[in-house]
Amino acid sequence: MATYFCPRDGARAATTSLTWCCPVCRGPWDLESEPTGPLSLNSLAGRVNSLWRYEEVLPLSSPTTSLGEGRTPLVPLTGTVSAKLDFLMPTLSFKDRGAVMLAELARRLSPARVVADSSGNAGTAVAAYCARAGLPCTVYVPHGTSPKKTEQIRAHGARLEIVPGDREATALAARAAADSPGTFYASHVFNPYFLHGTKTYVHELWEDLGGRLPDAIAVPVGNGTLLLGAALATAELHAQGLIDTRPALVAVQAEAVSPLAAAFHRGADDLPDGPAPTAPTLAEGIAIPRPPRARQILAAVRESGGTFLTVTEDQIRTAQRDLAARGFYVETTGVACWAAVGGWTDRSIVVPLCGAGLKTGPAA
Repeated sequence: MATYFCPRDGARAATTSLTWCCPVCRGPWDLESEPTGPLSLNSLAGRVNSLWRYEEVLPLSSPTTSLGEGRTPLVPLTGTVSAKLDFLMPTLSFKDRGAVMLAELARRLSPARVVADSSGNAGTAVAAYCARAGLPCTVYVPHGTSPKKTEQIRAHGARLEIVPGDREATALAARAAADSPGTFYASHVFNPYFLHGTKTYVHELWEDLGGRLPDAIAVPVGNGTLLLGAALATAELHAQGLIDTRPALVAVQAEAVSPLAAAFHRGADDLPDGPAPTAPTLAEGIAIPRPPRARQILAAVRESGGTFLTVTEDQIRTAQRDLAARGFYVETTGVACWAAVGGWTDRSIVVPLCGAGLKTGPAA
């Protein structure tokens, strides 16, 4: 039986409860869950062609809310850099990997309503999977969110709450709503089931590469859900003896909003108190000034032997045009990793193309 636990103070809660955060420190939960068995490449043949094929390492099984998410193509871009096409997910972003886990868990708990907050992609994913599960859903987004993303949220039947202010104000509004009785907070940040969905990104790499991983895995980092999922997966695969060494995690932030990169290069274990300096950025999906899992993100990158890189707005624009010229129309957040490591030649690395260009349009 899986259990929520707080990595800061050791508090615990049953996963059958609607308690969305640690009652002691109000921080995000981690999940205590043991794999039911080791994976093997031979055992995967003939299984369902979605992320649910890795059932041994997932905290839920036998889903009814699946939309066929996962198993996205891995395509070489250069001799050393490959791209994982997660913009081909059902809602056109990698957030489907975690959203299906949250919606499946919520379906089993039968809450009165589901709430989520997002800069767009997580909200569209939660809205879609709640629609699939037959759950009433409200999504909070900041003013200025891409109209295409808000259109998609409404199309799935979710109630949309547009919050004046930035991403942090949006999160605070959703958390206040989450404290209402009977509410399931489908938070891609606070609920660790989301991370156990995103970790399947790495399991797919491992399978597609014949039981190995690249030298490095690059991920765009705002709240760090893909990076922390990758760290979970590489730790599991290594513990099971399925990989000899763990790849370096290369975290990419927009220079305009890069609190984690600054903390990493200062040698800090956490973000400093007080507001972080920010500026407008095309990479709206990673424009997070104070990610709640900052300490975990910084530790995961260091433990992997990885690093943080930042990209400018001009680099984002150039990278989006370059990928489009290669046949991949990717949203501005999703091109950040290509902007950062596309010229690498010294080691193999995979970048995620994690959101479709139709969600934001071309960079101005």
